[in-house]
Amino acid sequence: MKRASIKDLARIANVSHSTVSRALSRNPLVNQATAERIRRLADEHGYRPSAAARSLVTSRTATVGVVVTNITDPFAAEVVSGIEEAALEHDYSVFLANSNAEPAREVKVVRSFEERRVDGVIVTSSRVGSVYAGLLAKAEVPIVLLNNQHPGEFLHSVMIANPEAATEAVQHLLALGHRRIAYVGDRLGRQSDTERFAGYRVALDYADVPFCPEYVVHGDGKPEGGGAAMRRLLALDEPPTAVFCYNDMTALGAMRAIRDAGLRIPEDVSVVGFDDLFVARYMDPPLTTVRQPMRRMGRMAFETLHSLVSDAGSGQNIKVPGELIVRQSTAPVRKEISCNFSTAPKSTAGGSNVSDSNISGS
Repeated sequence: MKRASIKDLARIANVSHSTVSRALSRNPLVNQATAERIRRLADEHGYRPSAAARSLVTSRTATVGVVVTNITDPFAAEVVSGIEEAALEHDYSVFLANSNAEPAREVKVVRSFEERRVDGVIVTSSRVGSVYAGLLAKAEVPIVLLNNQHPGEFLHSVMIANPEAATEAVQHLLALGHRRIAYVGDRLGRQSDTERFAGYRVALDYADVPFCPEYVVHGDGKPEGGGAAMRRLLALDEPPTAVFCYNDMTALGAMRAIRDAGLRIPEDVSVVGFDDLFVARYMDPPLTTVRQPMRRMGRMAFETLHSLVSDAGSGQNIKVPGELIVRQSTAPVRKEISCNFSTAPKSTAGGSNVSDSNISGS
């Protein structure tokens, strides 16, 4: 059955085209009884508004572009679910693209979104936001970055409060008596890694625990990198009794490396992650981690973007608190061994790059 057009509805209802358009857009100038009759006829005859025609009138397409590094990443999947939920509530469609952290592919994604005339873009990777923000800014397309920040007139962000959440995670380990606490970060240079490392340092400083640079190594945010980093830590003369990981995927690899070394979790080494992915509670043992409200953050990112597109809001950087979820991967330290701080290099203030050379890529 052919769908009816506005012209068809006007003929059937014996009214003008403009009256049909006003009735369908719920314009109060149309008599209520007439408007209800036209909308009923539209339903009966299968009328659907043309997105293309509507965009010509409103200069908006009711679409948003979402860029993720990899859709198979459980974190990205949860965030995108939240974005799609909020978009559906506002009758928006979502275009999703993987960047795979490849510069050429990222450029192609950005240009594709421009060609599609999206109303805005949500980016879950700082690489796209920082490198190609200027390209989108020329088109005056608002960008909302999720879990990364980059300055710019057209840039806005929704981000977990990384330093505070990381500090709480490390303080949990300190309260269990651990003093030899390692940090396994992400060598890709993300803002979130810098901030989580900063929170790690703050917690040690609060507890008057000297910073030991050899306890900071970097993976790649994936289990393979986490495993390689953990093996490096376990090879130290005095390995750590606890490790705080950049994310849950890193923790998953670290836990595998600990078990492969014949050690027990948490009896020999306590492990804390970050994200609280759905797999965290099913790990062996269940993982203590910092919960990010990923789906809610996705919704907040879309709502921020929608307010910008609707001229109902101004630029803002939203900070969302994390929540420490204590499970069975952490326990009181069994034996305290002092680190030989006299041989440790003096720390440098301000970043996690202090140990980038500790581990190569995996």
